[in-house]
Amino acid sequence: MSLSEIKSRIAAAEAAANRAAGSVELIAVSKVQPNERVEAVLEEGHRVFGENRVQEAAGKWPEFRERFQGVDLHLIGPLQTNKARQAMELMNAIHSVDRPKLATTLARLTQELGQCPDLFIQVNTGEEEQKAGILPADADGFIQDCRDLDLPVKGLMCIPPVDEEASLHFALLAKLADRNGLAGLSMGMSGDFEGAIALGATHVRVGSAIFGDRTYSA
Repeated sequence: MSLSEIKSRIAAAEAAANRAAGSVELIAVSKVQPNERVEAVLEEGHRVFGENRVQEAAGKWPEFRERFQGVDLHLIGPLQTNKARQAMELMNAIHSVDRPKLATTLARLTQELGQCPDLFIQVNTGEEEQKAGILPADADGFIQDCRDLDLPVKGLMCIPPVDEEASLHFALLAKLADRNGLAGLSMGMSGDFEGAIALGATHVRVGSAIFGDRTYSA
């Protein structure tokens, strides 16, 4: 599917939900994609990208940023505390703040570096044991803890369970965000972004629908 087609579908979903045109940010998920595919999307003028791993992003994006102005890079995968400094120096936003230890590390580094990317707290809406994220019952307290650390929390992020109705999880995330006065909702992927937009998504993460199937090295 072409980038322009995805953007047209986002625009139609915004209109159907009575959302302002351009209120939803498309994050093109470029993780484990060959550089030539990423470059093709950059050549089309898109500038907002998502990466899962700091190390992969560090090997790819400094060179692209030299050639393409205005790249806006989002970390959408789990962040180890020992990679936090590198992430803060490389990323414009981090969508996976998911535990107190990481929050305190980010707060300390913010003081050292004098800046911090926009932050989204990851909520484990499905309460899945294998998945990262703050449990819904603990979200209010964790959001307040992050604010007490003066972290720039812009919103919440979730990845619904694959075998459950995604809209239920999007609605839960929207409720948690609204209750805590947070405007950002990072939710919705290639297969369900239109439903996420209907429920208030401000950032949708679309990979395979733009780039094709991912390419993993052997």
